[in-house]
Amino acid sequence: MNDKYLEYKELLEKHLLDFLPDIDHKSITLYESMKYSLTAGGKRLRPVLLLASCDFAGGSVTDALPYACAMEYIQTYSLIHDDLPAMDNDDLRRGVPTNHKVFGDAIAILAGDGLLNTAFECMNKDMLMYFDEPEKLKNRVKASYEIAKGAGCRGMVAGQVADIEAEGKQCSKEMLEYMFINKTSALIVASVRAGLMLGGADDRMLDDLTKYAECIGLAFQIEDDLLDVLGDAKELGKKTGMDAERAKSTYPGLYGIEKSHERLSELYEAAANYIAPYYDNAEFFAAIIEILKNRRK
Repeated sequence: MNDKYLEYKELLEKHLLDFLPDIDHKSITLYESMKYSLTAGGKRLRPVLLLASCDFAGGSVTDALPYACAMEYIQTYSLIHDDLPAMDNDDLRRGVPTNHKVFGDAIAILAGDGLLNTAFECMNKDMLMYFDEPEKLKNRVKASYEIAKGAGCRGMVAGQVADIEAEGKQCSKEMLEYMFINKTSALIVASVRAGLMLGGADDRMLDDLTKYAECIGLAFQIEDDLLDVLGDAKELGKKTGMDAERAKSTYPGLYGIEKSHERLSELYEAAANYIAPYYDNAEFFAAIIEILKNRRK
């Protein structure tokens, strides 16, 4: 993995629990459930992208930490809920039993709710420190809005609804694209845009990196679909073949393996073109493309 990626990831891991609120001991199970899923590992792609984007735009990585942690809280909440029996009904996540298998369905639901609310609590708490610095406050409000939009009913949640409703049905190419853009790509785009906004990026950089993020976000989901068909369950830390078992609408299912690979090549080439004007300054974002390419190797 790229050295810079590891640097951002280690910084995030060091502070990941710092922004969790103090929870009364009477509700300690809630804290333990939230902590269980947060510390189960993972790529941390979205918060790393947020930190890297802020850094790229000239901002402070340390100042961006509340927003990066908020992004990981949101990502983790979505995985807890995804794994529930009413959703994907998974027993393993990141190589360990899923939250509801350890704490039960009810606590898992509430842990997800707790993480989602904590994400906005820690961002809002950070904003309270900048009332005397209007420009910095404005950037933080904009970043928080991007995260909320990417996670909500015009982003990830909308994509999840489309995913559920498409199960066992013939899905159109347009609907599949819509599903992927929202279910997976929206939070990746939000991570990049929020980081850039925290760093004070100009409009051109924001536009270029948004298009880059849209490409890698879509590619990430196609890679996920291919991993479910071609990947190794031990390496992935979860079962494979589940998409076919649940009659999910997937890229390989609609287009086939070969066409899926062709689409990935197009997306990676387009992503590289969007960051090409920044030359070596965009080395980290070029490395992300290579990391995604190597997920199945």
